[in-house]
Amino acid sequence: MNDDRQPEGLAPRRSRRIYLLPNAFTTASLFCGFYAIVQAMDNRFEVAAIAIFVAMVLDSLDGRVARMTNTQSAFGEQYDSLSDMVSFGAAPALIMYEWSLRGLGKWGWLAAFIYVAGAALRLARFNTNIGVVDKRYFQGLPSPAAAALVAGLVWIVTDLRQTKWIVSSGTDLAWVSFVLTVYAGVTMVSNVPFYSFKDINLKKSVPFIFVIGVVLLFVLVSSDPPIVLFSLFLLYGVSGYVLWFWRWRQGGPHPWKDPHPVDDEPE
Repeated sequence: MNDDRQPEGLAPRRSRRIYLLPNAFTTASLFCGFYAIVQAMDNRFEVAAIAIFVAMVLDSLDGRVARMTNTQSAFGEQYDSLSDMVSFGAAPALIMYEWSLRGLGKWGWLAAFIYVAGAALRLARFNTNIGVVDKRYFQGLPSPAAAALVAGLVWIVTDLRQTKWIVSSGTDLAWVSFVLTVYAGVTMVSNVPFYSFKDINLKKSVPFIFVIGVVLLFVLVSSDPPIVLFSLFLLYGVSGYVLWFWRWRQGGPHPWKDPHPVDDEPE
């Protein structure tokens, strides 16, 4: 008997089957998170930070591939969350601790733990809120964006040291790293709304100027990836508070208090 069949009158559930293609992307993202940890232990922090960004790209593809090939499954959803916990929870915290926070003693590992706990709580809340909140907004900072903030600081400082633009090291920026790590961890579990970009319809026709904008964005990122990517995610990391303040001034409800249908998709 097929396990995926449902008795009449009951709500449909996600398939229990295990599909190769989307889970291959998830496994690749998990590998990047593990690889980042190994590289951080070998003091190769730039490589570790880049691996986190590669994991972000792969994580953004697995859900889309599953929907395109109609291979969504309950297994894939849970596997994706566990992979995210490694790649965007444990890995960024360990990289930041080894790079900068170790010198702060207990304050250093406490900051790293706040980040890890924030990522775990963020992922658990996201999974339980699927179908409840407005799909246009995330409740709290998404864990990949939080990982980009932490790994981005490591990448940009390491890169600038190699080009001799600055002389600061991770140890010199210990308290900056502390603040950024705690900020990312706390913001992940906050109620601050962050735009999700999920309402953008990629199948819809757009004016030619948008195509030019995409090309310019790629050119901008390729000109100096660490500076541009860190700057973009830093802006995104504060955009939620700007939106929250604006909604508070306007007296509008939070997105999760006025729910709309949401895509059944891990972040």
